[in-house]
Amino acid sequence: MAEPVIVERVIAERRPVLSGYQGGSAKVRLTPALPAGRVVLRARAEDVAALSTSLGLKLPVKPRASVSSKARTAFWIGPDEWLLIDEKGGDLMADCAASGVAHSTADVSHRNTAIIVSGPASAGAINSACALDLSLAAFPVGAVTRTVFGKIEIILHRVEEETFRVECWRSFATYAFGMLAEGAEDASL
Repeated sequence: MAEPVIVERVIAERRPVLSGYQGGSAKVRLTPALPAGRVVLRARAEDVAALSTSLGLKLPVKPRASVSSKARTAFWIGPDEWLLIDEKGGDLMADCAASGVAHSTADVSHRNTAIIVSGPASAGAINSACALDLSLAAFPVGAVTRTVFGKIEIILHRVEEETFRVECWRSFATYAFGMLAEGAEDASL
């Protein structure tokens, strides 16, 4: 008779993909964003008010708009699509479900990560691999868009005049960080 096998369950904490990364130049700082909860939300226009109430922030309904409140941010990504970010550990999925309206949500917390690009040459660093006009007139504080950076898709958010948040898939994070580091060096010349 075979001896019983005891299997020990080990729970490993997921290490952020950019843990320990540092970069930048004299005019640009690159900082991996802290881990955050992220949800992609799809909903009809008539359900936005109920979802906004449930989430505790008014979902933006105009292109390139974002809204932030109490460590939560909502990015307008399309006519019926938002990326929600919670930096304090709130349960975005449960809050959406509590709205009582039809919607679609997908938790992408482990799929996405972000890089904070700040400093007086931050726009130049991003423009090294992204052709958007990042002047304040064309891309003001609060503006957000889905775009291409080098060979990858990102969501770009202007947090402050000289600070951007670059959201990308974890699998492309080291590529994005490397491209931004090169762009930071070039933008500081």
